[in-house]
Amino acid sequence: MEAYSSRKLLIATVVVVAAAAGMVKMVHCESICGMSTEGLAACRPSVSPAGEQGRLTPPPPSAACCSALAGANMQCLCSFKKSKLLPAFGIDPDLAMQLPAKCNLLQSFHC
Repeated sequence: MEAYSSRKLLIATVVVVAAAAGMVKMVHCESICGMSTEGLAACRPSVSPAGEQGRLTPPPPSAACCSALAGANMQCLCSFKKSKLLPAFGIDPDLAMQLPAKCNLLQSFHC
């Protein structure tokens, strides 16, 4: 019986690892909420806590960031607002939610 349980655990672990590897690969190749990985990277300095960059405040968003954000699905991005993933990736959710206003995007949305 123990061998059967160990085998089930091993199979479940392999499935989880394979799924996680697929998700990581997708993040590098696909867009998230209509923003490419390049667009997300362009916005990263503006949404990272200032202390990580050695500055008192994060820099304003770049033109590339604002351009990427203009084509993004804002409601989709809002779904990440309370996610524990953002801080894990060095992203301050409060700074991220300020980007549309800083980019002078006229879209009306409420997270």
